[in-house]
Amino acid sequence: MKTFHKLTILTFLAIGISAFTVISNFTSTDNGYKIGDVATDFKLKNIDDKWVSLADYKDAKGFIVVFTCNHCPFSVAYEDRLIALDKKYKSKGYPVIALNPNNPEKYPSDNFENMKIRAQEKGFTFPYLVDEGQKIFPQYGATKTPHVYILEKTTRGNIVKYIGTIDNNYQDADKADKHYVENAVDALLSGSKIPLSETKAIGCSIKV
Repeated sequence: MKTFHKLTILTFLAIGISAFTVISNFTSTDNGYKIGDVATDFKLKNIDDKWVSLADYKDAKGFIVVFTCNHCPFSVAYEDRLIALDKKYKSKGYPVIALNPNNPEKYPSDNFENMKIRAQEKGFTFPYLVDEGQKIFPQYGATKTPHVYILEKTTRGNIVKYIGTIDNNYQDADKADKHYVENAVDALLSGSKIPLSETKAIGCSIKV
């Protein structure tokens, strides 16, 4: 699979998008998880052909669950940032867990073999799981790639603490000045209130 060209990605991102709007009371879908809900676990195949569940992470304090894919330019633009988030927070107890929710029959570039290729090309440091049968993303209420859900592990289960986007600049990481995921995880680690628990996910629609 050919490596995406930066110019093509930026051109696509610019089309039809005039503003990045944060909506503090945004809810993913009527049927998806809300802040404070307990997220059920899953067991999905990773790109190393092993099965992964949240329960496997015995020492985790929580998770940065992100629905992403290969073909979406928005997802591609955030790949390096996902790697950076995993590098920063995995050792602190909040690993990145990536899930590809797209129907590979509609987008062959998102099939399992191409997921393996893309992960190797980018050097993913986190699991990249296939949501086979598209059973998990509707439970979460994810509508976009990328779409992030931060979970906190508690005695009640994995509690949804943040839903939305990674930061406020999907085109250029260096120009982002509001880092929603980092702020949320930092707040959880310090035991303080998350400054903004919901934002609008910006990306491609999930392909069913």
